[in-house]
Parts: sequence; C-alpha cells; structure tokens
Amino acid sequence: MTATATSARSDLSELGRSETALRTFLHGLPGVDQVGAEQRAAQLGTRSIKTTAKAQAIDLAIGMVDLTTLEGADTPGKVRALATKALRPDPADPSCPHVGAVCVYPAMVPYVAEVLRRSEVHLASVATSFPSGQAPLEIKLADTRAAVEAGADEIDMVINRGAFLAGRYSEVYDEIAAVKEACGGAGTGGQGRPRAHLKVILETGELATYDNVRRASWLAMLAGGDFIKTSTGKVPVAATLPVTLVMLEAVRDFRAATGRQVGVKPAGGIKTTKDAIRYLVMVNETVGPDWLHPDWFRFGASSLLNDLLMQRTKLKTGVYAGPDYFTLD
Repeated sequence: MTATATSARSDLSELGRSETALRTFLHGLPGVDQVGAEQRAAQLGTRSIKTTAKAQAIDLAIGMVDLTTLEGADTPGKVRALATKALRPDPADPSCPHVGAVCVYPAMVPYVAEVLRRSEVHLASVATSFPSGQAPLEIKLADTRAAVEAGADEIDMVINRGAFLAGRYSEVYDEIAAVKEACGGAGTGGQGRPRAHLKVILETGELATYDNVRRASWLAMLAGGDFIKTSTGKVPVAATLPVTLVMLEAVRDFRAATGRQVGVKPAGGIKTTKDAIRYLVMVNETVGPDWLHPDWFRFGASSLLNDLLMQRTKLKTGVYAGPDYFTLD
C-alpha cells in the first residue's frame, strides 16, 4: 500500500467518530447519473460471449454461487443435501467446480458444517435479525457469535435501513463495526484478522435512489465490511444491473482511496446463465479482472446453479439436460 493510500485510509477511519463528519463525507460523494448508469448497464448487458469464453464464464460463475436456502421450513436434512450438492454440483462430472459457499440461517449452520468440514466451500450464515434487521444490537451480536461458533466463516448481516434513511449514519456505522468485531469471537486469527468475513446487505430495493446506494456502500466499507451485498431476496426489488454497477464503482473508488479491496454480492432474482454472464461482463468492464474471483464476487442464488449446470452440460455434450436432471434446491 502506498503512503498516500495509507494516509487516506487513516483519515477515512476517523469519519465514524463524528456524525457530522460522516454525513458531510457521504453527502459529498459525487451524485449518480441515473440515466447514465441505466444506459451503461443496459449496454453491457448486450455483450455477446463466444463458446470458449462462455464455458469459462459458466465455470467461474458456478464457483461464485452462494448456494442459498433461507426458508422457515428448512430442515437439517435439506441443508445437508444442499451442502453435498455444493461440493459436487454435478456428480456425473468431477471436473465441475464446487460453489463458493452455502448460505443458511444460524440454526442450520451446524448441519452444514458437518458436510463442508475440511472442504474449500465456505459456510455463510445470515445474521443480525435477517431480513428485517429490526432487533436490539445485543441480539444481533449474539446471533452473529452463535453462527460463527457453530462454524460459519462468513456472516451476511443486514443494515438498519430505517436508521440509514433517517440519516442516522453513525448508528449504522457503529452497528456494522460491532458485528465485524463479533465475527472474530474467541478465535480471532493472526494479525487481528476476524474469523468470519462480513458481508453487509444494503437491501437496495428499499434505499430508493442510486445516490443512497452509493452512500450505503461507502458507509458499509468504512465500517469494515468485507463485502457489500445488494439484497436479502425477501423484498420485491432485489439485485439489478444498474444497482450493482453503482456498487462496483464504489468498491473501485474505495480501493483507489484506501488500498483495501472489498467484494460485491448481488443477490435475489438472478436465475439464468445469461443473467450471470451479464454480471460477469459488468465486473470485468467496471472494476477489472481483480474482482473476477470468488473471493471478491459472489452470486446469492438458489435456482441459478441448476441453469448453469444445464448450460454447462449442453456445451460439453451437445445435449441439453432438462431441469429434472439435477436436484432441486
């Protein structure tokens, strides 16, 4: 990291100490050109991908999937089966990559951990009173610690959208910072690194404007988020290409200012291979190949994986496998 980036990061870290300074900084960010952002996203969405590049993109996308089930009817058997699929998405083809992570509720973490133990697939858990985020901080922190102690190495938290929209930025900042600390637990790694990475869900469908998405993205990163995530998938408007573009621009500018790289996770409504490839093109064109890795870009999805597997089989064999060829999630 350069001396300039180190100094900038130090200066930015002080923003959380003052509501006034935080507000001044966030409202001083450049405004988002709504028409420009939507046109740019639409343009990138029309890029054609040739056969060889498509095969590579499909394998990359599979490795970026956070295979997710967040239903009240989830059972130990269901999440164990999901974790098994995460390890071997296509049992008939050992060359098929594993997914990036399995994402479940905290109560389901121990059962997933049994399957994923000693594998390279991450175990993500939603926490902090998902999806509303409407609970006292003590409960949110206990939720986080319980998931980490049970084996989660990634935590997907939701911000308090009410506080953010009311302009109580320090409250949101402090909560994210506290959850980040809770991700470490008793087993904080060497050099002070947390045991679990923190993904901060902005719930962009409730933020109303692209300017708010940009501000929330910066706020989450300033408070220590390792990833910024669009949505819970529990509201009508989830991930969109323009919103993800704004978030990608935010992580690009944040790294330029501080030297710290932050990941991005669109979630909700991404169901087809064509959708996934559109996002990968946007990543490459907006922030470059440094983010084209599961450590820095993920898809929050369930049905997406099956479509990726069907398209992968078609490219490899010339035969289109129907949806009943792979397990339903």
